[in-house]
Amino acid sequence: MLKKLATDTIDWIDQRIPMTRVWNMHLAQYPTPKNFNFWYFFGSLAILVLVNQILTGIWLTMNYVPSSEGAFASVEYIMRDVEYGWLLRYLHSTGASAFFVVVYLHMFRGMIYGSYQKPRELLWLFGMFILLVLMAEAFMGYLLPWGQMSFWGAQVIISIFGAIPIIGDDLTLWIRGDYVISGATLNRFFALHVIALPLVLVILVFLHIIALHEVGSNNPDGVEIKRKKGSVKEEDKTKFKIHEYYSDKKDIVDAIPFHPYYTVKDIVGVVGFLFFFCAIVFFAPAMNGFFLEGPNFEAANPLKTPEHIFPVWYFTPFYAILRAIPDKLLGVIAMGGAIFALALLPWIDRGKVKSIRYRCGFHKLNIAQFVVTFIILGWIGATPQTDFKTILSQITTVTYFMFFVFLFVYSKNEVTKPLPERLTK
Repeated sequence: MLKKLATDTIDWIDQRIPMTRVWNMHLAQYPTPKNFNFWYFFGSLAILVLVNQILTGIWLTMNYVPSSEGAFASVEYIMRDVEYGWLLRYLHSTGASAFFVVVYLHMFRGMIYGSYQKPRELLWLFGMFILLVLMAEAFMGYLLPWGQMSFWGAQVIISIFGAIPIIGDDLTLWIRGDYVISGATLNRFFALHVIALPLVLVILVFLHIIALHEVGSNNPDGVEIKRKKGSVKEEDKTKFKIHEYYSDKKDIVDAIPFHPYYTVKDIVGVVGFLFFFCAIVFFAPAMNGFFLEGPNFEAANPLKTPEHIFPVWYFTPFYAILRAIPDKLLGVIAMGGAIFALALLPWIDRGKVKSIRYRCGFHKLNIAQFVVTFIILGWIGATPQTDFKTILSQITTVTYFMFFVFLFVYSKNEVTKPLPERLTK
C-alpha cells in the first residue's frame, strides 16, 4: 500500500517536472570514467563544506548583531550563552578554511590532469569565478567578528583599491560606505556575506556542474570516454555528450554509473575528511592562530594597531606577491595577475596531452616548483616581514609567473609519452 502510494506520488511529480530523469542523468546514472582516484574526492567535499557554511551561517545570523556597537558582543554571546553556539561558530570558522583547502586541492587536481584543456575551458572559468566569489565571501565574513585583526586587516585590504588610478579613492569610499571603516562598512559587508555572495556562489556551482555534465568528466589518464569499435557513432567519439549515454549505453566503454560506485567511494572520502575536520573543531579550532588569530579575540579598536597585520592563511600567497613589489600599484597589478594567469591556463597550455602521467619530465618539475612556490608565498604572507623574506617573496613571485611562461613555451612542441587506447587504473 505504502509502496504503491510512493510510486504514484513520484509518477505524479514526474509528469509535471522531470525529477527522476534529472536525478538519473546528473547523479545516479551519470557516466563517470572508471579510473577515478582519491584526487576526485575534493569536488564532492567542496559541496559538503558549502552546505556546512550555509547552514551554520543561517544559525549564526539569528544571534548576530551587524553593528559596530553590538557585533563583537554578539559573537561573545553566541560563544558563551547560546546553546551549542560555540560549536556553530567553530564549524563555520573551520569550514571557511576547509573550503579553501578542498578548493585549492580540487584546482591542483585539475592542473595535474589537464582538466582545463579543450573542451573544458568554460568549466575551468566557472571554477575560477567560484574562487573569486569565495575570496570575496571570505573577506566580507572576516570583518564580521569586529575583532582587532578583522578591523585592521579589512583596513589594509580595502586600502589596496586606493592604488587604482583615477577611481581608486572613490572606489574605496564606495566599498567602505564611509570615510573610515565603521558600522556602515560592517552592515554592507554583512548583507553581502549572508545574501548576495552566497546566492552568486550557489548559481556558479550549479553552472559549474552543468558545464561538467555537458562535456563529461576528465580522468587521471586525460583520455576521453570512447565508444566500442564498430559503433555507429564511433567516429564521433571525441564529441561525447551525456545525453548520448542514455540512448546507446551499450556502445559506451570505460564509463560506470556514478551511483552506487562513486557515491560509496565519496562516502569514504567524506568520513576521512570529517575525521580531520572534527578533530580541528573540537581540539584546535584556532590552529595556532592560522584559522582564528589571537588579536581577533579583542574588540576592534581604531586607536590601537596590532603589532603585525596580515590576512587569513588562504589569502597570504597573494598578499605576499602584493608586498613583494615596492610600488603599490604594481603590487596590486601583480596580485590580480596571479589569479588572472590561472584563469588563462586553458590558453597558456598549448599541449595536446592532458595528464601529467604522459607529459614530459620538465612539465612535472614545473608543476612541482609551482606548488613549492605557492607554499613559500603563503608562509611569507602569514609572518612578519623581514629583509630576507622580502627578497624571498620577490624571487618566488618571479618563479610563480615563470610557471606560466615556461608552460606556454614548452607545451607547443612537448615530447610526450604515447597515450593508452583505453583508460588505465
